[in-house]
Amino acid sequence: MQLQDILYSQGFGTRRVCAGLIQQGLVQVYQESGAMPVLVHDSAAELSPAGLRIRVQGVDWPYHRLAYLMLHKPGATECSHRPSTYPSIYSLLPSALRLRPQKSAVQGVQAVGRLDQDTTGLLLLTDDGQFIHRMSSPRHHIPKVYEVGVRHPLDAGQLSRLLAGVVLDDDPAPVRAAACEALNEHQLRLTLTQGKYHQVKRMLAAVGNRVETLHRSQIGGLSLPDDLPPGAWRWLRPAELGLLQP
Repeated sequence: MQLQDILYSQGFGTRRVCAGLIQQGLVQVYQESGAMPVLVHDSAAELSPAGLRIRVQGVDWPYHRLAYLMLHKPGATECSHRPSTYPSIYSLLPSALRLRPQKSAVQGVQAVGRLDQDTTGLLLLTDDGQFIHRMSSPRHHIPKVYEVGVRHPLDAGQLSRLLAGVVLDDDPAPVRAAACEALNEHQLRLTLTQGKYHQVKRMLAAVGNRVETLHRSQIGGLSLPDDLPPGAWRWLRPAELGLLQP
C-alpha cells in the first residue's frame, strides 16, 4: 500500500495533502516491534500497513484499517456533529479521526448510540457500520450498566417494580431492568438490555423518583477504565472488542 494512501486512510487529508506531508519530510514510519522511526520522502513508497506506526509532524499514530474507540464522555457535551447548546463530543477527538474517509457508509468515526448532554461515562465510537448496527440492534440485547443518582430515597418497592417492568407512555409493553441494585439511599446500579429514548430517566419517573445524575459504566463485558479521565479517549484493544460480542 502506498504511503500516501495509508495516510489518507487514516484521515490526514486528501491524497494530495498526504503526499505533500511526505515530500516535506514530515512523515516517519516504524513498526510496533520497536524499530527506530525512518523518514520517508517518497509518497508512493510501498509499505505493509500491518503493525505500522506513523509519525506525522511529530505525532505518533498507529495504523487501524477500522477505528474502534472508547471515550469517557463528560457532562455538558452533545453526541452530535451539529450541537445545539453544548460542545460536541467530536471536538474531543483529533481531526484525523473526524476526517477518516468513508467506510461502510460511515464518514469519520460515529458514536455507537447516544448519551444525553448531562449523562457521563462510557461511549463507543467507530467507522465500522456493521459494528454500529450490531451494537445498536435490539435483537442482540447487549447489557449496559448505569450508575444512577436519584432525588428521592429509594425503597424496595421501587427496585421491585424496575425489575418486574414499568410501562412508558409511548409503548404498552413493559420495560424491565435486567438487574437493579441499591448502592445507597440515593444511588442505584441499573442494567438495561434495551435502548429506548431517555429510558433510565423515564423508568425512574414511572416508579415515582427522579434522576439527578446518570453515568454509564459498562457496555457488554467492557467497563470504563478508572484511568481514563472525563474527556479522554483511546483505541479499543482486540481483547476489549471481544468483550462486546453479543
